[in-house]
Amino acid sequence: MSILEYIKEKELAWQPSFSGKLGGEFVGYRGALIVEEGKQLSPDRKLPPKVQARQVVLVADDAKIKFFSSELESILHFEAFFEKFKEFFSPDSLVILYVTDLDKNGTFIYEGVTINAYALDESSVWNELLDLANLEKSELKKMNNEEKIEALYEELLTTNCAEPAISFEEILTYKGESSKKIMGAV
Repeated sequence: MSILEYIKEKELAWQPSFSGKLGGEFVGYRGALIVEEGKQLSPDRKLPPKVQARQVVLVADDAKIKFFSSELESILHFEAFFEKFKEFFSPDSLVILYVTDLDKNGTFIYEGVTINAYALDESSVWNELLDLANLEKSELKKMNNEEKIEALYEELLTTNCAEPAISFEEILTYKGESSKKIMGAV
């Protein structure tokens, strides 16, 4: 079963903006993924997810995730997230997590998978990834969704995304208060 089939079968997609075939043998996904479901109010009504991986950008082949990035509200949500999707990660997966309550960046290995964790203050995952890959939005303007995801993925493959190596236990000590600024009407 592919990651997209798993997401569909388990009803884990939340507000996807793209889910489908990329070039070659790859598939991609952009949107959010449910980590912990919201409360079921009635047979046909459910609250939004309690915990989600937001702003997901994912590239996978038939068996494994090649690239995964998202926003987690708290580093404390990492283990539940990883447990839900771990069968699709491998030691070769490029994983870049942006976490709103991290005070410091770090790279740790969790069950054989290298996780690059970054603090996310005000920006979006997409903008942070473009900065990391040294891509300009103007370079992507004329591309469709599939081409944008592919271009970002290909550029990140040649980018050093690693932060100082630490343990998972140590990254938990970097948990602070969420510093993300909520934008919107005042």
